[in-house]
Amino acid sequence: MAADGDGERVIFQFETPDAVKPWQVVNDGVMGGRSEGRFKINDDNKMEFFGTLSLENNGGFASVRARGEISALELDDVIVARVKGDGREYQFNLYAQRNLGGFSYRQSFKTIKDEWVEVELPVDEFVATWLGRIFPNEKLNPANVSGLGFLLGDKKAGPFKLEVDWIKVK
Repeated sequence: MAADGDGERVIFQFETPDAVKPWQVVNDGVMGGRSEGRFKINDDNKMEFFGTLSLENNGGFASVRARGEISALELDDVIVARVKGDGREYQFNLYAQRNLGGFSYRQSFKTIKDEWVEVELPVDEFVATWLGRIFPNEKLNPANVSGLGFLLGDKKAGPFKLEVDWIKVK
């Protein structure tokens, strides 16, 4: 992570083709669903997470995740992401296992259709989830965070698109 002039640490920017390397898609197909989520770095050097959410075969989620790059995260930090969405509600996940499995620590955020917004996500407000269930007694140890990602699972079938300009910690 690089620090900028305001003491913020940049986790991800998408200014080079290599920026895509740590990212991977995980959709509901792992459980038999039929959602199609994809991502790319667009011509404006933004990451686009896009596709079609399907509720067929007990499906209903699409996600994109990245490993690493989150050193020295603390409970009083705030993760800030500059995003442009489609008016849907997305989730931002932190992962504390190397394989990005197990619990995900989650916060939801709403997008405004076709408008860039900066979403602030306090680290101490992430909630543990697993297979859609909340585990309120499972607390995040920020020192163990080994990945992050975006997820759509709003139970509304149809196309979606979320653009991400950057992700920082302040």
